Amino acid sequence: MARSPFSPAFWRSPLRGPWLTSVLGVVLLGGITVLFVTGLVSYAAYNPNLSPVNDQTPDKGIFGFYLFSWPTDPHWLYRLNQGIHVTLGITLIPVLLAKLWSVVPKLFTLPPARSLAHALERISLLLLVGGALFEFVTGVLNIQLDYLFPGSFYTLHFYGAWVFFAGFVAHVVLKTPMAWRNLRQLREEKNDLVPPSPAEPTVSRRGALWFVGGGSLLLFLTTVGQNFDGALRRTALLAPRGTEPGDGPNGFQINKTAAYAGIRDADTSEEAWRLVVVGRDGRTVRLSRAELLAMPLHSAALPIACVEGWSTSDQWWRGVRLRDLAALVGYDGDPPDVLVESLQQRGAFRRAAMRANQVADSRSLLALSVNGEDLTPDHGYPARIIVPAAPGVLNTKWVARMTFGDL
Repeated sequence: MARSPFSPAFWRSPLRGPWLTSVLGVVLLGGITVLFVTGLVSYAAYNPNLSPVNDQTPDKGIFGFYLFSWPTDPHWLYRLNQGIHVTLGITLIPVLLAKLWSVVPKLFTLPPARSLAHALERISLLLLVGGALFEFVTGVLNIQLDYLFPGSFYTLHFYGAWVFFAGFVAHVVLKTPMAWRNLRQLREEKNDLVPPSPAEPTVSRRGALWFVGGGSLLLFLTTVGQNFDGALRRTALLAPRGTEPGDGPNGFQINKTAAYAGIRDADTSEEAWRLVVVGRDGRTVRLSRAELLAMPLHSAALPIACVEGWSTSDQWWRGVRLRDLAALVGYDGDPPDVLVESLQQRGAFRRAAMRANQVADSRSLLALSVNGEDLTPDHGYPARIIVPAAPGVLNTKWVARMTFGDL
C-alpha cells in the first residue's frame, strides 16, 4: 500500500471520480455565483465611495467599478440580501468540503505541470482552494463575532473574494466542458481522480450526495431562523441572532450594548446631552432631547438588518426626519449627504456617512422612540439614526453630532 500522497495508489476511495466532482461543482457554480453577487451588493450598501469613514478598502481601484448610490426602496432590501448571503454561505459548507475532498488527489499530482493548460489548471485550483477556505473561514468567524484574523474583516473579505473569484472563473472556463460531458454520459471516464486500486465501497455515490445534502439542510435549518421573529428565531442554533435586551417594546435584537460601547449615563442625561447639527457655511444648532421632541415628529416601520445575517421584523420608529434637521442648518431644498458621529467610545463605525438620497427619504429619522416607548440605552437613547434599507451599523446609535454637506 502506498504511503505517500504523491502516489496515485495512496487515494483509494471508490467514491472519487469525475461524476461526483461534476455534480458538486455544478451546485457550487450556482451557489458561489449568488454569494459573490450578494457580497458585492452588501459591500455597496455601505456606500464606501461616499466618505473615508465608510471606506474600508481605500486602494480598491478598478474593483470599485460596481459601486452605486444605495437605494432606500424596498426598505427590506439589505435584510433580504444579507440573509441570502449568510444563510447560503453556511448552507454550502458541506458541499464545499465534499468538493475539496473529491479533488484533493489533484493537489499532489506529479509532475506539477505537464503542459501550459495543465499549469493554468493547477494555478486556478490553488487559487480556488485557498480562496474558498479563506472566504468561508473569515465569513463564519465574522458571523460568530470571532475576529481571530489580523486587520479589518471588510478589507480581507473584499480582496479575498476577488482572488477567489478569479480562480473560480478560470476553473469554470477550463472545466465546464468536461463537467457537462461527465454528467451526460452513463459510463464514467477514467482520469486521475479515479483510484487505480479502489477499496471496497461502503456507500454509493448517490448515498454520499444524500449525506452532503443532509448536512447542508441541517445547517440551513439551524441558521435561517435568524431572519425571522418568534419561534423560528429560536431554531437558529448556529447563528448569533444578535443580543436580545429584555422584553417589551424595546426587546428586539441589537448588535452591541451601551455598556460595550462605553456609553455613560452622565453623557446621555437630559442635562448633559445635546445634539450638534452643522450645516451650510458652518451654521450650527444645538438641540436638547426636549427640543427635538417639540419638533414635528414622524413615524416609519423599518427593520434592523446586520451584516452577520440576523435581522428583525419592522419596528415602529418615531422621531425627527433627517431632511428637517438639514433644513434647520440651511438646506431648505434638496438635502445633502450627512456625517453622523456617535458618543460610542470604542468599536467600529463610531462615525458613518449617508448619501443625500437616504437623507431625503421621508422615512429616514433621528429616532427618539420605538414601538411607542422611549429608546432604551441599548437601542441608542437619547437618539439614533434609522434609514430604510441601510445596514444596521449605519443606523448610528447614541448620536452626538450630524454634519450636513457634500462628503
